[in-house]
Amino acid sequence: MSGPESPAAPVRPASLGEGARFAVGMLTAIPVRVTRWDREAARVGMLCAPLAGLAVAVPAAGLGGLLLLLGGGPLLAAVATAAVPAALTRGLHLDGLADVADGLGSARPADEALRIMKQSDIGPFGVITLLFTLLAQVAALHALFAEGWWRGALAAVTAGLTARLALTLAARPGVPPARPDGLGAAVAGVVPTGRALLAAAVVTAGCAAAAWACGPWAAARTAAAVLAGLLAAGALLRHCVRRLGGVTGDVFGALAETAATTALLVLALG
Repeated sequence: MSGPESPAAPVRPASLGEGARFAVGMLTAIPVRVTRWDREAARVGMLCAPLAGLAVAVPAAGLGGLLLLLGGGPLLAAVATAAVPAALTRGLHLDGLADVADGLGSARPADEALRIMKQSDIGPFGVITLLFTLLAQVAALHALFAEGWWRGALAAVTAGLTARLALTLAARPGVPPARPDGLGAAVAGVVPTGRALLAAAVVTAGCAAAAWACGPWAAARTAAAVLAGLLAAGALLRHCVRRLGGVTGDVFGALAETAATTALLVLALG
């Protein structure tokens, strides 16, 4: 007769470095050495998701600002700024947005909608959604770069941070995965609500502080853009949970693009 089983060894908490590498490796195509893929790494990683946004947005803002300063004009700067995140993620979030549009647009039951989202091709709902989303992003960035390179660059960074912050909030408890596998299952519910809200406060305050150089109105508008992006992504998240039963990797991509686009539109309309 065997003796009592020894208790399982406690899981070592993931370090900030491990979490940051998890976030960049999971949410971008930037080559990093990811050392942990467990739930603990996912918790810290999704909390660090805005850092992945920063890794994508800073090169985008830099290229757009450089082209504007070299005389390329605000339209060229806007197109380049919108293209860099797509390149540095290999279209990951845009593909998710198209898949979610096809799944929700089908008006099919959850299991059939999820099957449609998993297909490799893009349907008419996905194409239309991608087209107007990218047009909206370029149009908003064009208006912002027309006001100066700093306005356009700051908007690009704000949108990138807001996009990934929406993913941090979507990984809080109470948001179930729609499938038992995939990205949704790997990160669903891993970020404590309090820490997610703290991350939201820090990112919002940081974006507003960066805009303070343009005056208090610019700071307030930037904070409003972050909050509007999060609200839009939150509304989409609730709809996806209701229609699909939870989140998937595609849903996370759609949330990121929704948050970024909304933030850019608010900044441009200001």
